[in-house]
Amino acid sequence: MTNTQRSVTAPHLGIRALNRATLDRQLLLRPARISAAAAVEHLVGLQAQNVKPPYYALAARLDGFAPQALSRLMADREVVRIVTLRSTIHTHTADDCLTLRPLVQPARDRELTNFRKGLAGVDLDRLAALARDLVETEPRTMKQLREALLKEWPDADPQALAVAARCRLPLVQVTPRGLWGRSGQVTLTTAEHWLGRPAAPAATPDAVVLRHLAAFGPASVRDMQTWAGLTRLRDAFERLRPRLVTFRDESGVELFDLPDAPRPGPDTPAPPRFLPEFDNLLLSHADRTRVVPPEYRGRAWQGNIAHCTLLVDGFLAGLWRLEEHALVIEPFGRLTAAQREEVTAEGERMLRTMHPETSYDIRFGVVRG
Repeated sequence: MTNTQRSVTAPHLGIRALNRATLDRQLLLRPARISAAAAVEHLVGLQAQNVKPPYYALAARLDGFAPQALSRLMADREVVRIVTLRSTIHTHTADDCLTLRPLVQPARDRELTNFRKGLAGVDLDRLAALARDLVETEPRTMKQLREALLKEWPDADPQALAVAARCRLPLVQVTPRGLWGRSGQVTLTTAEHWLGRPAAPAATPDAVVLRHLAAFGPASVRDMQTWAGLTRLRDAFERLRPRLVTFRDESGVELFDLPDAPRPGPDTPAPPRFLPEFDNLLLSHADRTRVVPPEYRGRAWQGNIAHCTLLVDGFLAGLWRLEEHALVIEPFGRLTAAQREEVTAEGERMLRTMHPETSYDIRFGVVRG
């Protein structure tokens, strides 16, 4: 039987069923009673361009979470901030840092081709060795690293030199950057130096496909490639096909899944959730209609700025922000009285978790058209 024939005969998963399955894997149907470390591992990291989003992401997902729990893990070097998937900063467990970064290294090497003009005449192997020595002698800011490398290659583009160091080396952001309630500029050293152990062998594509399905499934090959920032993963899915089950979405796209993974019914209740900007849920699929209604596509972004998002009934339904003394909620459409009550209750829960010593009003802003 060909793949096309399999796709046609595979059971159908509607949008709501797909939504509920994904929310369950993402720990968003009900607060999970697991540790912050277990959640970071299960979710295969948390996107973390900014410091606060991973904390809010866990607050939306975990029962009894306190920001200090993730902060302690970071201070104890059990989790780290590093560029991995999609060439973006993620908060990963130490183990995942050391195995996922080698897996995505080919993508980081390809990224460097965008800077080849600024790196003319630069020996990249020598650059990597020099940069490693610099940051392992003393953690450096990107500015310091750029200036030191420019002394060796004065005719090169300074920004390209820094990008080359970031692409060639597994550079982690050292604390206090990333700690809750602390400030600190981005200062870098290698993952091996920070964690006190060598890089592990790269995770296999097959193993990471299984983890992706556990946290983001059911998923297509394109979904997996979008999430990982990698290409040519079809072979991994084909090797795993005998161990997986398949479905098709409303467009006929083949979706893979773990046989025993939860797939709740489409009418399963999905409480409101307050998600941070850059949340994994909204960025990890090629087809995001399982969470983002077509009429709201692009509404969570403005240029390069991502907004904090609100889920109602499992789907993107608005934006939110914290002002000096208020949680401001801006629904895209009109909420029912019951939905407003549920959103308010969830907002109060989020505020008690994240800001227990601060008093905030909850206001509903002008509905955006």
